[in-house]
Amino acid sequence: MYYVIQVAPGTEERTELLIRGRVRGSAYDACFYPLRHVRKKFHGEWKDLHEKLLPGYVFLSSARIEELYLELKQVPTLTKLLGKDGELFVALPENEAQWLEQIMVLGGGRETKEASMRLEVGLSQVRVNEQDVVEILSGPLKHVEGQIKKIRLHRRIAEVEVDFMGRKTVIHLGIELMKKKEEN
Repeated sequence: MYYVIQVAPGTEERTELLIRGRVRGSAYDACFYPLRHVRKKFHGEWKDLHEKLLPGYVFLSSARIEELYLELKQVPTLTKLLGKDGELFVALPENEAQWLEQIMVLGGGRETKEASMRLEVGLSQVRVNEQDVVEILSGPLKHVEGQIKKIRLHRRIAEVEVDFMGRKTVIHLGIELMKKKEEN
């Protein structure tokens, strides 16, 4: 089960490190904030960047929520435990956890909990066909095609509307533009 912690934007990495340092490892299985791989043009050149997918949120995976909840009280950067119900906080709904798992991959292979876990949404390869329709060839957008609201080819970004903590949220995913199919 995934649990979501809201933090001040820009403090995700610090919060992750504080959790790793102050919360017993037996209380959680994973702690991370997902990244997205995007390309942006600077001075005429496309550069690869790795940005936060959902700024202001840190995710925890745990089967021991009571223990985790008590341990998290030691972390000073926490702003809010999302989905709080009484004394505990509720897990990310199953359908939301599934889309998150579908679009993310672990960067650099399987790492230990103590090492920095980098879950990232990679680039999707797209192509414009002969009818000027955008085709998704591969990547995370294949899993969320019905949720794509807009593709901005000039910015190399796809706008995707997803449910996150019970609300509609637009996330931006990176695309790699492939050449049009050559006619034979």
